[in-house]
Amino acid sequence: MTAQPPPVAPLARVETLDAAPTLGVLYGRALLTARSGGTTLPDRRLELAGVRIDADAVADYDHVCGFSVGGVVPPTYPHMLAFPLQMRLMTDREFPLPAPGMVHLRNVITQVRPPEVGEPLRVAVHADRLAAHPKGAQVDLVTAVTDVDGAEIWGSRSTYFVRGAPAPEGADDAASREPEPHVGRLPHAIWTVPGDIGRRYAAVSGDVNPIHVNGLAAKAFGMPGTIAHGMWTKARALAALAGRHGPAFTVDVVFKAPVRAPSKAYFHTARADRGWDAKLVSPKGRDHLLLTLREA
Repeated sequence: MTAQPPPVAPLARVETLDAAPTLGVLYGRALLTARSGGTTLPDRRLELAGVRIDADAVADYDHVCGFSVGGVVPPTYPHMLAFPLQMRLMTDREFPLPAPGMVHLRNVITQVRPPEVGEPLRVAVHADRLAAHPKGAQVDLVTAVTDVDGAEIWGSRSTYFVRGAPAPEGADDAASREPEPHVGRLPHAIWTVPGDIGRRYAAVSGDVNPIHVNGLAAKAFGMPGTIAHGMWTKARALAALAGRHGPAFTVDVVFKAPVRAPSKAYFHTARADRGWDAKLVSPKGRDHLLLTLREA
């Protein structure tokens, strides 16, 4: 069964921001203040109101991720609105895990309807479920995007992992069961992942994590070299499924192994009950991405 992000729970403190944080500044702060300590998450939610999606920015994103320009706002695009708030929270002194080298393990999106270009939106982010991982600790960043009437139209839960980081005593791995896509043996497409995809995606998303844009930095954080952003692989997979499902759905993706840039990968898809299953697999048969999409 596909995991769904829970509703945003009331927290002790709500901090309303005047403008979206600048990601370049936040990455600089993360490198200067990186630390791993503490086992308590900030009891706080960050909110940004009056957010409007820009048509030109969506077009640039479409080009990089493979969506048709001029169509509906892609289901992964609201992550662009939420990520600066996530980074602001993860680089806060109250946050127990270091942002540099943080690896995106999983992303679950539940969309009620696509947001529209230009409509006023409110974006809210909070941290949840700090838990043990076999090789360190993991944490969820939960996002809710609401419309002018206060109705949630899009939500997500992103799970991030930090190698060697501590978790609260007695905290078990809180991840629910992974998606189990059932696909055929033969792929439906061969992806050619460009060597510059990390820099290209960073240019449209602001996510300039060194593991995606600098080979030496990537190796310093234990990667085989520069790797593609997980959310780029999810976006490209959903671009391949565009037009094959309705506007309301939950799409659950686990990022199993890094996708090196450059590289080739094999994309498998299959129809499923109320949706689609998909996998992205390396030439050696290693799973990169597991995806299940289920319509509401």
